[in-house]
Amino acid sequence: MTRRPARKSLYSLLLLPVLFLIACTAPGSSSYSSGNDMSARQQQVLHGRQLVLTHGCADCHSMGVPSPADPGFLAGTTDSAQFVFGPFKTRSRNLTPDNTTGLGRFSERQIFNALRYGLRPGETPDVEITSSTPGQGNFPARPRYLAPPMPWIAFRHMSDEELRAIAAYLKNGLKPVSHRVADSDGPPDFWASAWTVDKVGPHPAPPFPAAAEKGGR
Repeated sequence: MTRRPARKSLYSLLLLPVLFLIACTAPGSSSYSSGNDMSARQQQVLHGRQLVLTHGCADCHSMGVPSPADPGFLAGTTDSAQFVFGPFKTRSRNLTPDNTTGLGRFSERQIFNALRYGLRPGETPDVEITSSTPGQGNFPARPRYLAPPMPWIAFRHMSDEELRAIAAYLKNGLKPVSHRVADSDGPPDFWASAWTVDKVGPHPAPPFPAAAEKGGR
């Protein structure tokens, strides 16, 4: 005669997988937290990728076809590709996370500050900036700005979330490419006189409708 297991023991065996799943997905468990963080990070990187693709970054910063399928995507321009502004020549830099020739040695916050305030990451500390006035809110007293034609003047009006997503993609979504781009020329004031509020407008932008706009209903 086959002996059936005790009901209490059977229930315990059935409950073990359920209890294990509850423990693994509880908000305080390490398994849940790790998976959740990775998912959010991946979404941020993908968001940054979409913004990079739709805002023309690769049009200037790629050696070949402006596509992620091309090995030279966002690796900087060739030596022959340059922009001329009066007596100065500027060149689009390597945006891949290569530590020597690209953005690898800079933090995501430094990249964010470059996009929001136009500050060159190599000459700007890794700090949170709360003002666009030189000498205030961690804004450098003698700022060194990105050379034209980098459109940070337009990018600065993007949301914090969008700019952080771009920085996350450049740091974590690209393979590093070793490609050194020659330094850009620039005036002694590093373009400071070109990026004043009276020439580029304020940030944040004035509320709608401003002087050149009309309200709609």
